[in-house]
Amino acid sequence: MKLVILATLVALAAALPDTYSHERGDVVPILKDERITEEDGRYNFEVETGDGIVISQSGSPVENGAIGKAGQFSYTSPEGKYIELKFVADENGFQPQSDVLPVAPEFPHPIPQFVLDQIAFAAAEDAARARGEKPSYNK
Repeated sequence: MKLVILATLVALAAALPDTYSHERGDVVPILKDERITEEDGRYNFEVETGDGIVISQSGSPVENGAIGKAGQFSYTSPEGKYIELKFVADENGFQPQSDVLPVAPEFPHPIPQFVLDQIAFAAAEDAARARGEKPSYNK
């Protein structure tokens, strides 16, 4: 459990913009650091830094000894864009939600003609096999 929290904080620290460089001696204050861990495996933590990083996460035991989690984090990218990601991680896997994540094209999208031709060809072959005929590519 503590390893997950530590890994999250390390990942966020690695994503800090160059304006906060420990090599230059910059110190980023921790404005909020609240952690609650229950003996049954439930936990909750919230962290906020002086450079605008905000992290919150909670979790609780689910089936098979796993921990279901939900949380969010936000920060300002080096380009100045506000980034926010919310997530749930449970028996259905990791499910992130954010405006910055890529999105597949809406369906139905145009299907290229060569794909439609291949689908028709495969259907004709299936029909030929159903009639006991050899597929056209074997002739």
